Amino acid sequence: MRKLLPLLNSGHAGGRSALTCRYRCGDACFHEVPNTSDNEYAGDIIAGVLSRRSMMRTAAVVTVASATAGVVVAQGATEAHAATTGAAAEGRGGHGHGSVCDGARGLRFAPVEPNTADQVTVPSGYTQNVVIRWGEPILRGAPAFDPDRQTARAQAGQFGYNNDFLSLLPLREHGRQVLVANHEYTDEVLMFKGYDPANPTREQAEIAWAAHGLSVVVVQEERRSGKLTPVLRHHLNRRLTATSEFRLTGPAAGSDLLKTSADPTGTKVLGTLNNCAGGTTPWGTTLHGEENFNQYFANGSSATDKRYGIGASATERKWERFDKRFDVAQEPNEPHRFGWVVELDPYDPESTPRKRTALGRFKHEAAQPRLTRDGRPVVYMGDDERFDYFYKFVSSKRMKKGDSRAAHQHNLTLLDEGTLYVAKISGDSPAAEIDGTGKLPDDGEFDGTGVWIPLATGDVSHVEGMTAEEVYVFTRLAADKVGATKMDRPEDVEPSPRTGRVYVALTNNTDRGKTGKAGADEANPRNLNKHGQILELAEHWDNPAGDGFAWRLFLVAGDPEDPATYFAGYPKDEVSPISCPDNVAFDPHGNLWISTDGNQLGSHDGLFGVATRGERRGELKQFLTVPKGAETCGPIVQDRRVIVAVQHPGEVDGASVEKPASVWPDGPGRIVRPAVVAVYRQDGRDIGV
Repeated sequence: MRKLLPLLNSGHAGGRSALTCRYRCGDACFHEVPNTSDNEYAGDIIAGVLSRRSMMRTAAVVTVASATAGVVVAQGATEAHAATTGAAAEGRGGHGHGSVCDGARGLRFAPVEPNTADQVTVPSGYTQNVVIRWGEPILRGAPAFDPDRQTARAQAGQFGYNNDFLSLLPLREHGRQVLVANHEYTDEVLMFKGYDPANPTREQAEIAWAAHGLSVVVVQEERRSGKLTPVLRHHLNRRLTATSEFRLTGPAAGSDLLKTSADPTGTKVLGTLNNCAGGTTPWGTTLHGEENFNQYFANGSSATDKRYGIGASATERKWERFDKRFDVAQEPNEPHRFGWVVELDPYDPESTPRKRTALGRFKHEAAQPRLTRDGRPVVYMGDDERFDYFYKFVSSKRMKKGDSRAAHQHNLTLLDEGTLYVAKISGDSPAAEIDGTGKLPDDGEFDGTGVWIPLATGDVSHVEGMTAEEVYVFTRLAADKVGATKMDRPEDVEPSPRTGRVYVALTNNTDRGKTGKAGADEANPRNLNKHGQILELAEHWDNPAGDGFAWRLFLVAGDPEDPATYFAGYPKDEVSPISCPDNVAFDPHGNLWISTDGNQLGSHDGLFGVATRGERRGELKQFLTVPKGAETCGPIVQDRRVIVAVQHPGEVDGASVEKPASVWPDGPGRIVRPAVVAVYRQDGRDIGV
């Protein structure tokens, strides 16, 4: 007889369900904040390092050529299985929008109204198709998906669960591209009939191992419609799972801190876990951030375990029962082998992905590179935790252009040598003007300057009392020591391919301002911050290793009728409501697109486009919403289509396979399945023009 699931507490931070908190991050928001350091108030740190306005002006005149040098922009794509077309609500999109033709170029569509429909809802005049679902076979020999006859072997050849980050890369085959997807985590209660959380079986654990990781699948474009379909069993198609081999590279590889009984070399790791967002490199590889890896490890106890959120008891999934590497008491160094940025070569299905230790170990939401004027990669990274930090890595090597094998092999070493930095941020307004309500200071903007503090360069530590190896493995502790600025969950980061400015999604932080916790500062101006903000940063690219930058808040999210919101100065009665920005991406016109996670405004999560330049700067319009319980992830915005990952549909408290909370994407009587969706215009024209 199947045991009843335990009752779930619904009082979780943001708009997430308790089920989401259990399976995605191990109830991180209900645990004590790992960062207990006593860093300074951001407004008191820096005096006159830079002129914010002069730096912003300098960034604005960076040439397009230098800002986009070598950036891979995947154009085109293709159809897929039949899909339901979500009907967009006509009218104002929530706050006073006019006709479809209104808006910045790329944003000329009728905004979708906030809603709670159990579907992907898109604007009037647009349609959609499901590109690929969880369980669809992508490798030769993999069987068709059968939810009642799942096996680990089958799942290892099928598209994984809970698709998050997406990347599309060009392919020299007519109308085809390479789609790369992260599979962040598994919802066992929504995957297996009769699942008993207290007593999972070995087979269920092994299926979950196989459903984590990465998928590479070639997709075919239907030129007349804009649809995408997977090319099943293409020779480039690949699955990487929690048991695939990965290689540790860079300055910490081989460290005693990374050695285990199964790997005395400290260089070979089985698997990648909780891959959230990522990035696409100018040399044609993809980057994947290992985020909430801590939840997979049981029986932690040390101070470093606590800083990384590893619990002292059993885990939710109980994997430690089936593999001792998930038991910290038996393998204390195994958690040190996760929390890295993974680099994958999607064009070489025989290659071993690399975990780049030079980029530091923390809860990587994403890692998005761009090139400096002299051709060196700079990678921006957020640590997705309340009161954690924003980082960058500057390579010491220049990228080699061309398709030669020698150039490719050289470029695969770019992220192993360089300097890792953490950000320390200062506001330019008196502390008394930042009162925690979100009220703008007297100068009319939340803005200021900042410095990049070096943590380590190769084998050299810049942090007193820590070796370089310790800095890379315990990066959070190193950043604590140098007094980095505590941020409101820095998640995805995206440099603009047109201006070079960098946009950082700060999702929320409902602990800010609570007793004993850091209060509001100019970069994080609201206490009990449940809606989040987006920070815009500018640097001098002639000197990428320089110690200064300028910043301002581009958006302060929430209901536009709330006086504590801000949309780059754009009239607030003409924008869509937005809450909890997460993933960000740019379209070909230079507009920023924002996906949300945990909407606190009563609507389902969605995807939004916002102009970043010109007289319409700050004009924000909702493009789509996702089904019940789902999160919008991995947006890619091309000329003719928008692609999103619909993650964890039906992830609602009390839901199970037997009692689903959603019927997406295949309708009643079918198991709920995360999937990738392509959206395009019915008339075949470009998006938003």
